[in-house]
Amino acid sequence: MGVSILIDMPDLLALRGIIDMRLPRFLADLEFLVNIDCGSYTPDGVNRVADVVADALGELGAQVDRMRHEPSNGQQQLGDVVIGRIAGGGGPRLMLIGHMDTVFDPGTAAARPYRSSHDRATGPGVTDMKAGLLSGLHAIAALHELGERPSITFVANPDEEIGSPFSTSIIRELAPQHDAVLVLECARANGDIVSARKGIADYHLELVGRAAHAGVEPEKGRSAILEAAHQVLAMHAVNGRWPSVTLNAGVIHGGTRPNVVPERCELQVDLRAATVDAFRAASAEVERLAGSPTVEGVNVDLRLIAGHPPMEKSEASARMVGLAVIIAADLGFELHDAATGGASDANTTAALGIPTLDGLGPVGGDDHSVDEWLDLASVVPRTTLLAGLIARIGQAQ
Repeated sequence: MGVSILIDMPDLLALRGIIDMRLPRFLADLEFLVNIDCGSYTPDGVNRVADVVADALGELGAQVDRMRHEPSNGQQQLGDVVIGRIAGGGGPRLMLIGHMDTVFDPGTAAARPYRSSHDRATGPGVTDMKAGLLSGLHAIAALHELGERPSITFVANPDEEIGSPFSTSIIRELAPQHDAVLVLECARANGDIVSARKGIADYHLELVGRAAHAGVEPEKGRSAILEAAHQVLAMHAVNGRWPSVTLNAGVIHGGTRPNVVPERCELQVDLRAATVDAFRAASAEVERLAGSPTVEGVNVDLRLIAGHPPMEKSEASARMVGLAVIIAADLGFELHDAATGGASDANTTAALGIPTLDGLGPVGGDDHSVDEWLDLASVVPRTTLLAGLIARIGQAQ
């Protein structure tokens, strides 16, 4: 699928003027959202953000649907998916995606609420990705004020930070109905937008051996921790075996007492790769290693908990990058695209063959940390860039 570009479009200066006038509302909304605890496993908080998004979409004339998560098999309750459909007057069908959850635990917003000083704002989720959500909503509103009504499906999901286990199937179902996808994660700290992302696989290994007295009859034991050690060493050898592959055994739990041969151990592994071929090869090797334990009598159960396929830069997405660069130049700033190791919902839509561009929110950095920040001076130009991109993307051919 290709994407052609329509050059006749709304005046960028007029768009920027409207967005600049909306900035006080943007900042008030941002402060309100940042001060909501909405970690992925805090569904009440996520749904408070969903209320704001749904109300804003309703003001834009969207048909708004909310899909409730129905947990099964011991899953934790997650928040709602919000879907806003704005019928346009023909032309391309665009999908905008943002997420409402953060990585932070309850109490974080009270401990370090939204603060701003000069051109910098801080607070949990200020960049990842409450500012991006608002940029999408305000960009659409600005286009409407100019009389432009593109066909847009706006998806706000509650679970991106844990791999989108609930929303991925919804996104996969909706995405093929669209000609292009714009993902509202914020731009990189240096201002780059994102045209490629590594795929990610989140593996959990449960190892079960046999307990025994470590001093009296250790020969009767089958150590799950010893097998986990073998697995960690073997799996870390996957790093670099294929270009761009990274693997990290990040969590390990096991054992009960030092004088007991450990019966059980749990291992959590993060695997990433930039290309489909490397991702498949490395995934196959992880599965082979888990299926071939070294310690006799220890069984290894490997489960894929969550994951995203690689987002590879396509010809169609490269053309959208080129368009974004032109619009940025018209707005007076230089723009570049980049590949990143982190995954997002852009991985899902790109893997479906739909032209996808990410990093289209304002500029920020230090995501997932106490130092997370947003460049407030970037809000107006980056939201204008997004609005201009929405207006200029032509019908997919």
